[in-house]
Amino acid sequence: MWRLYQFPLCPFSRKVRLLLSEKGVGYELWRENPWDNRDEFWALNPAGRTPVLHDPDKKTTLCDSRAICEYFEETTEQSPLINGTSKERAEIRRLIALFDESFFNDVTGPMMHEKMKKRIILRQPPDSRRLSGAMKMAHGHLDYIDWLIDNRTWIAGPRMSLADLAAAAQISVADYLGGIDWDQHKSAKSWYSVIKSRPSFRPLLSERMEVIQPPSHYASVDG
Repeated sequence: MWRLYQFPLCPFSRKVRLLLSEKGVGYELWRENPWDNRDEFWALNPAGRTPVLHDPDKKTTLCDSRAICEYFEETTEQSPLINGTSKERAEIRRLIALFDESFFNDVTGPMMHEKMKKRIILRQPPDSRRLSGAMKMAHGHLDYIDWLIDNRTWIAGPRMSLADLAAAAQISVADYLGGIDWDQHKSAKSWYSVIKSRPSFRPLLSERMEVIQPPSHYASVDG
C-alpha cells in the first residue's frame, strides 16, 4: 500500500490527500515533521519536502504534489479532476499554479512561518506586521475567488476540479491558523462550505496540531 509522508499543516500534503480520497486510492498516513530532517526521508525525496508517496512493495516513490496528482489523473479513471476540453484543462492547471504558488507565497507560507515555525521551532513571537500583511493578501485572493464563483459553478468551470482542491487545501491551513476573515467574502465562503462538507475533507477538519488550536469556526461546515 502507498505510504503518504505528510505533515498535517502542509497544504500540498492536504491537496494530495483530498485527491486520493476523491479517487478512492488507499494509503497510510506517515507523519513527517519538516524540522526533523531525517536522513531516511531525504533519501526518498532529495528536496526534503512533503508530500512524498512511497510504495515499498513496488519500490515506487512519487514526489511533489503536482507530479503526484498528475500521476493519479493518468492512472486512475475514477473521479477525473483535470477534466473537460483542452482549454478547460489549461484553466484548471493555471489556477492550480496560482494557489500552489501565489496563495502559498502570499498567505499560507507567511502564516505557517509566523504562527507555527516561530512557535514550535524558533521559540519566538510572531511578527504582527507580517501577519497583517498576509491577511491583507488573503482578502485579495478571496476577492478573486468571489469573482470566479460568481461567474462559474466551481472555481475553474462547470465541474469540481483539482483547482478547487488546491485552493481549499491552502485556505484550510490559513483558516486553521486564524488568517482568514470570511465576513466580506460570501461567495468564497459558500463555495468553501461545500468543499468542507465532502467526505474527503472531514479527516482534515478533525486533525489538530499539538500546541496550535484552530478558531472555533474551523471545523464547522457553515463556518
